[in-house]
Amino acid sequence: MSQTTHHEPLIRVAARENASTALRVGVRVAAIFLALVVNALFIYFVTGLNPFQVYITMFGGTFGTKMRFFWAMRDLASLLLIGIALAPAFKMRFWNIGAEGQVLAGALATAAVMVYGGSVLPAPVLYTVMLVAAVAAGALWGFVPAWFKAHFNTNETLFTLMMNYVAIQIVACFVNIWRGQASGLGKLNMKTKAGWFPQIFGYRFTINLVVVVALVFLMFWYLKYSKQGYEIAVVGASENTARYAGINVGKVIIRTMIISGALCGLTGFLIVGGRDQTISTGTAGGNGFTAIIVAWLAKFNTFTMALISFLLIFLEKGAAEIASAYNLNDYASDIIAGIILFFILGSEFFVRYRLILRGSHNKEVR
Repeated sequence: MSQTTHHEPLIRVAARENASTALRVGVRVAAIFLALVVNALFIYFVTGLNPFQVYITMFGGTFGTKMRFFWAMRDLASLLLIGIALAPAFKMRFWNIGAEGQVLAGALATAAVMVYGGSVLPAPVLYTVMLVAAVAAGALWGFVPAWFKAHFNTNETLFTLMMNYVAIQIVACFVNIWRGQASGLGKLNMKTKAGWFPQIFGYRFTINLVVVVALVFLMFWYLKYSKQGYEIAVVGASENTARYAGINVGKVIIRTMIISGALCGLTGFLIVGGRDQTISTGTAGGNGFTAIIVAWLAKFNTFTMALISFLLIFLEKGAAEIASAYNLNDYASDIIAGIILFFILGSEFFVRYRLILRGSHNKEVR
């Protein structure tokens, strides 16, 4: 009788019990170093440029001038705020892919108040109505898929994704109405500047930065120390366990998505009033999807989100600066940024898992 021999694999993958802070930091630093090495090879052999000079130019995309730095902070505020908005939903394991639409809903509500109330409402009332309308619109866009999930167990990923396209079409419709015979919508209330945020330290988006810094602390406390944050964590770990503990899962899902959508709506308000003073189907700028990376990599820690958001904005600005300075096409500069992001994302595997070599339970590839 033949006997089947089971050979131990050359390399086994095992989950890490508790990765130390030193290990997590070391793996990520090593990933960035390797990314720079690979990028240097790509830059030298494909473009023929000096890699060190390209890196200096990339650095200048964010830190080259005071204005560039503040523009980077402006864009970071929008990306980070959406990441903060997604954190409670993702920690609950509700895959909210609809941040793009929720931001657009808030932006559209803000723009509508500016268009129809800019000439009749005093400034304090106008800003208040803009804020309330934006938050309510974003909350509504988050409530709808949450209600269907809680009552009919619908697929939240598809539902929230489809609502993005609904929001885009509604925004496109209103933009066409407001622009009339003009070729583009342009700045809203250009003459009166009604609804435009006041300039603080020379910038209208200063308020955006203040709001996002405050929310970094508030959301960290909410998720880590509040009763509702605890309920979110329990529902995310196991809905059955949450029900056994007496938690109303449907209520938690709806409440959390209202908060998530409301914060996305707040982002729309800050973008229209404090950054763009106009609206289009591209107002969210794809940040609704990029923020998913921010929230997931940071493990829903808002302070870590700030660092990751800054890194992504740095890569985006650096890639644009490289393309401009060396007359490269967008693909080449995006490849450079993409390689760095790829290594950073890949490093998460080695933070969570370890590779064990055949014939030894002690040796491992870190």
